[in-house]
Amino acid sequence: MSKPKIGWIGAGLMGHGAAKNILEKGYPLAVMGNRNRPPIDDLVKRGAREVKTAAEMARASDILFTCVPSSVEVEALVFGPGGILEGAHPGLIVVDSTTADPNSTRKIGAALKEKGVRMADSPLGRSPKEAEAGTLSTYIGGDPDVVAAVRPVQQCFADTIVEVGALGAGHTLKLINNFMSIGNCAIIAEAATTAAKMGVDMAKFHAVISAGGANSKMFQMVAPWLLEGDDSHLKGPLRIAGKDLRFYNKLAEQAQVASFIGQAVNQWLQLCNARGHGERYLPVLPGILAELNGTKIRDL
Repeated sequence: MSKPKIGWIGAGLMGHGAAKNILEKGYPLAVMGNRNRPPIDDLVKRGAREVKTAAEMARASDILFTCVPSSVEVEALVFGPGGILEGAHPGLIVVDSTTADPNSTRKIGAALKEKGVRMADSPLGRSPKEAEAGTLSTYIGGDPDVVAAVRPVQQCFADTIVEVGALGAGHTLKLINNFMSIGNCAIIAEAATTAAKMGVDMAKFHAVISAGGANSKMFQMVAPWLLEGDDSHLKGPLRIAGKDLRFYNKLAEQAQVASFIGQAVNQWLQLCNARGHGERYLPVLPGILAELNGTKIRDL
C-alpha cells in the first residue's frame, strides 16, 4: 500500500526534527513556509514540497500535523482566510502537536467534524535534540481509530507514544507535565540564586544536588549553564514557558484547583519576558533571578 500523504505546519525547534524524520522514513511530505526560512529550506532540500496556505495543505494531505506556538496560531490556521477548514475534505486527519489549550482543541475538533475531518491532539515531549534524533515522546488524545491511523507516522519521530483518552486529553496532560517541568526549573533557579548569594561554589552545589533526592533530569539539563554557561541542553524559550504556565493556570482554575505554585511561577516568567528575556532558554532562569536579587552566577 502507498503511504499516506503527510502535511506539516510549524517547522520550529521541535517541528523541524519531527518532519525530517517523517521524510527519512519515506513518507511524502508537504510543508508550509513561514518567516523562519532555514528549517523550511532544509526540508525542501531533503524532498519535501512547499505549499503556501493551510487550505492548500489540507487539500494535499491525508494526515496534517500542526506544531505552532499556541492555540491562537492553531485557531488562525483552522478558521482564518485560506485556512484548514477551507481545504478540509472527508477522511482528512488533523493532529495538533502544539502545546495548546484543550478547550480550544475541542472547539476546533467539533468544527472539523462538521467537514468530515477527524482530529487528535498529540503534543510533543522532550527537546529539539530528541526531535532531530527521532526519539521524542508524545501523548495522543482522540478516537481509537484516529490514534491507530496516526501511530505509524508518529513512530518515525517518537519512541514513546502514550494513548491518553479522548480529544483534549493530550493537551491537558502536556500542560500538567510542563507545569511540573517548568516549576522544577523555577525551584532550581531559586536554590541556585540563594547558593550564589551565600558564596557557594556552583560546582559544589551541582555535586551535592546530583548526589541526593533533589536531583532530577531537569536539574541536569540546567546544570551546564550553571557550570559553563551552556544553555543548549534545554532549548525552551522563556516566552513559550510563560504561555504554557498561563494555559496551565487556566486549566487549574477551571478545575477549581488552588494553584499557588503555578501562579507564582507564571508571574515570574511574565516578569522575565517583560524585562526582555523572552527568547532566552530556560537554563538561564537562575541567572535572571540572581540578577534580580542583586547577585550573579555568571554573565547573562
